[in-house]
Amino acid sequence: MIAETVCSAVAAAGLGIAAVTAYRKRFLSAARIAAYALVPLGLVMTGVVGWAEDTAFSPVAWAGFAVLGGAWGLFALTRSVERRRGGTRKERREAARSASREAVAPGASTPTPGPAAARQPRPAAGRRTQSGSSGSSGSSGEDFSDIEAILKKHGI
Repeated sequence: MIAETVCSAVAAAGLGIAAVTAYRKRFLSAARIAAYALVPLGLVMTGVVGWAEDTAFSPVAWAGFAVLGGAWGLFALTRSVERRRGGTRKERREAARSASREAVAPGASTPTPGPAAARQPRPAAGRRTQSGSSGSSGSSGEDFSDIEAILKKHGI
């Protein structure tokens, strides 16, 4: 009984604040305040407040919440382990089968270079111009031709 009275008082106070806000020509804020003020009244009228009162003081309800929390924690734990392993057992079997199949496409003419080829330095493709206008040309091995081309393009 006291919860219904408190919720009704909160709703009345909220509607009063909304009326003052609307009087100040802030209609959008007034409508939002009125919506928030009507929520407790609606909860009382639908019976949610009574249910919450009964649930808050019931040890069986709290034990049920503990069981639900434990189930949620177990579900989260299994999902994290599943992600760490790389999917479900069915997905891992599928990946193993596809890895054992031929990995090269039928139309491929040359194999992809392995990790050793990636470590070798590649020669720079394209244009290399030695220009005396850059401060360090040639001695340190830096190539400023791309930068010079951009600067020339913009007239600098």
